[in-house]
Amino acid sequence: MQALQISEPWTVALDAFDADLRRRAVAEKTRRAYAIDTLQVATWATERGLEPDRIDVRALRRYAAGLSEQGQAPATVARKLAALRGLFRALVEFGTRSENPADLLTTPKRAQRLPHVLKPSEVATLLDRIPATTPLEIRDRALFELAYASGLRAEELISLDVDSVDFDGESVRVEGKGGKTRIVPAGEYALRALDAYLRRARPALVLDAERTGPRALFLSRSGRRLGTSDVRRRLRTWARSAAAHTGAPGGSSSLAAAHPHALRHSFATHLLEGGADVRAIVSTTQVYTRVESRRLRSAYARAHPRA
Repeated sequence: MQALQISEPWTVALDAFDADLRRRAVAEKTRRAYAIDTLQVATWATERGLEPDRIDVRALRRYAAGLSEQGQAPATVARKLAALRGLFRALVEFGTRSENPADLLTTPKRAQRLPHVLKPSEVATLLDRIPATTPLEIRDRALFELAYASGLRAEELISLDVDSVDFDGESVRVEGKGGKTRIVPAGEYALRALDAYLRRARPALVLDAERTGPRALFLSRSGRRLGTSDVRRRLRTWARSAAAHTGAPGGSSSLAAAHPHALRHSFATHLLEGGADVRAIVSTTQVYTRVESRRLRSAYARAHPRA
């Protein structure tokens, strides 16, 4: 990586950093971004006579402050600082420096975006327009009815097995983050869609090999367990289709942009708007007892639009 605008020590340092990224099999796109970011700081430092083995945290703070003054977005500044930390970490490993001055830099806080929430009518339009005729349509109807009914993440949806659904208890057993298990309510619409899927669609998707293997609830066309990318792709397809039939000019942009987390946020928002206690909603993300389960089901039945 030869560049006339930076000093020889910086050229050596950047080449060594790039070689380290290659050794660790870092993605090409990430390596290119880091190359641009570290070349920028090397140019800045060369202009000020600061070499990679002598530059300190005060100089790096001035550099970071300059990025913000230029109007760089917090996310961009955070990425550039991550590149700096990686560069100096590599220099420490190579023995060029004894410490990493970039470790003392403060990463700017990113702006918090409000979650994307659909109106109850938009959710109804989305779900009701999935035809539920072919096995894949029936699967998708059950998948997204359950996502909205129970406020599940895409990762939780695809981890469900057939025996995760308790029709008698009108609930679903979920393996969440950190290996924690919780029981969440599933409304009438979701349970009806799941029953149709298990009776009419899943048998057409299951493979003989899968019958003795994992009992994944939601299967792909080839009989494998769905992935999160499948969930996002199928929801995007149905959301755009539903938006095109809303009657509004250009369709509903809010509906067209729906994603799995939007259904989760909409689930919580609609429960609140329906009068559910905040503690009842929080219970859907935690392990709770049978007594708490009955309380939650009662609050859910009163507040969820598709309970």
